[in-house]
Amino acid sequence: MLALGSWGFGGPVALVGYMYRDLVEKRHWISESDYKEGMALAQLMPGPLAAQLAIYLGYVHFRILGATLAGLAFVLPSFLMVVALGAAYSAFGGIGWMQAVFYGVGASVIGIIAMSAYKLTTKNIGRDKLLWAIFLVSVGVTVVTKSEVVWLFLGSGVLVWFWRAPPAWARRGDLRVVAGPIGAFFALETLDWHKLAQVGGYFAYAGSFVFGSGLAIVPFLYSGVVQEYHWLTDRQFVDAVAVAMITPGPVVITTGFIGYLVSGFWGAVVAALATFLPCYLFTVLPAPYFKKYGKLPAIIAFVDGVTAAAIGAITGAVIVIGERSITDWVTALLALTTAAVLWKFKKLPEPAIVVAAALIGLAIYPLMHGA
Repeated sequence: MLALGSWGFGGPVALVGYMYRDLVEKRHWISESDYKEGMALAQLMPGPLAAQLAIYLGYVHFRILGATLAGLAFVLPSFLMVVALGAAYSAFGGIGWMQAVFYGVGASVIGIIAMSAYKLTTKNIGRDKLLWAIFLVSVGVTVVTKSEVVWLFLGSGVLVWFWRAPPAWARRGDLRVVAGPIGAFFALETLDWHKLAQVGGYFAYAGSFVFGSGLAIVPFLYSGVVQEYHWLTDRQFVDAVAVAMITPGPVVITTGFIGYLVSGFWGAVVAALATFLPCYLFTVLPAPYFKKYGKLPAIIAFVDGVTAAAIGAITGAVIVIGERSITDWVTALLALTTAAVLWKFKKLPEPAIVVAAALIGLAIYPLMHGA
């Protein structure tokens, strides 16, 4: 896991593929059945897919100790990298070459996120009309409000659960039993979240609602760190996502970079710990019971609903962030070209695209800005 976290590029799908190749096929440390159970649990529980699978595979033979060491080893290399990049960014962010690099990379990242949203949509939603409706509503809400609405996510899960696998009392038509509690549940949206403005609390909250892909955290973080708390500017946020793209390991490690920009080294530590602690707990705590309950129709239906809403939020975030990152015809062309290249060459590693975009930015930025 330490090695994979140090040079494992390509995003969550590639990382879980490397784990299968190395641990199941080559070294035979993990059985096929244990790997599949880990994948199923990682997809069902909130949390970044690759990190949760790494934690589960550590749990298989050595329980809590194995899960803890595997998780730390997988995340630590990329954390150290983003802290170093955060220090350089803070120190040299105003220098022309760094502005030029992120001019190209920021536009390219929009294309990468757009393609990721497309892949997630086709893989997880398919032809299910209810999931499509949830997806489209989530896209619209994200674009209009320019933020995530977490209660829409959870409400979507409840809706699909009741539609596909309703409890016995719901099948009898006695919905009055839950009418009051559900109304009160959604009323929590009126809470003044500004009073809870602590870095650890916010990132723990964000880390608790990342389903499937690390990119699902992007709309959560954007609405919080940019719009609600104003910790970062739009430009800095796109740069933070770009940093996650050019470093190995889990994409969610961008929270460490953001934490560094907000409060220095300890901000990075608190943000990263708060983000990964929920996914650790969501993996370790249900692991002993997963074989018995993980395939219940109600659980699967709830997760499908939440996932559809999360993918809709990612798609909406492409539009919201793109409005601020695409500032001229060059950045528009870069974003479109990135999406087209990823469409055509599906196995092309994303870090290679980001490096190419950085070089283009270095060449074009001075010409576009007269510097």
